[in-house]
Amino acid sequence: MNKPADAAYHWDGDALDLDGYLTRIGFEGERTASVATLRALQYAHTTTIPFENFEPVFGRALPLDLEALQDKMIRGRRGGYCYENVGLFAAALERLGFGVTGLQGRVSMGAGGVRPATHALLRVTTADDERVWLCDVGFGAGPLAPLELNPDAGEVTAGQWRFRLERGRGELDSELWTLHQFGKDGWVDRHSFTLNPQYRIDFVVGNHFVATSPRSPFVTRPYVQRFHPDVHYVLDNTTFITEYPDGTADIRDLEPAELPKIVAEVFDIELTPADAERLATGFWLG
Repeated sequence: MNKPADAAYHWDGDALDLDGYLTRIGFEGERTASVATLRALQYAHTTTIPFENFEPVFGRALPLDLEALQDKMIRGRRGGYCYENVGLFAAALERLGFGVTGLQGRVSMGAGGVRPATHALLRVTTADDERVWLCDVGFGAGPLAPLELNPDAGEVTAGQWRFRLERGRGELDSELWTLHQFGKDGWVDRHSFTLNPQYRIDFVVGNHFVATSPRSPFVTRPYVQRFHPDVHYVLDNTTFITEYPDGTADIRDLEPAELPKIVAEVFDIELTPADAERLATGFWLG
């Protein structure tokens, strides 16, 4: 069945500054809706655009319209969290001719209990292959490559990092997928998701909770990530963590005054002088 003509079912790809986006992520490959291009795009996006939540921490609105995403992440050379990264990536894929459907997942990270479905993901199809792919570009910790939505695909190594997808059964015997990632605690269930389609308006609702609710961890302290093939940098509050694919990590506590330099040099985020000065005060610490 064809999707309705309502623009809300799509990702505004026609309005994307495609040249600007591809320059921002350093992509110089073929602009085709192929598996090879999808892999190259995800690698470039996840290793170039960092994960960051400064807007909620600063108490500012976080719009998801494409113009706002482009202004921040392309022209402003900032990062974003899952809804922002996925919205921009979806627009680029749609513009290039990929089949793109939004999904939302529940982040678990090995914890018990049910958490809200507030992690944005994409189901993607290509023009040259019948396989279906999961693209998870907004978690801040990879994967660097799309993962085939196939329960028999087994473990996938992207860069030096290890992932695997598992298909199980959820409530009402529904299909439930779980993404596992290997880290310091061995294999950990990172998040679970269904294939129930999600649209831009669904992302807007989830984004409102994550960016404004006092129950959201993203309004209480800075959380910044930069992911590379062989190292993962994390700034969590004032703790600077360097993680490696074998599960080892180096951890260092920082003074708030050190944060602007780390944010610029390690995470490649260009804050305004006013924002950098405010960050250095550690205002969220109370």
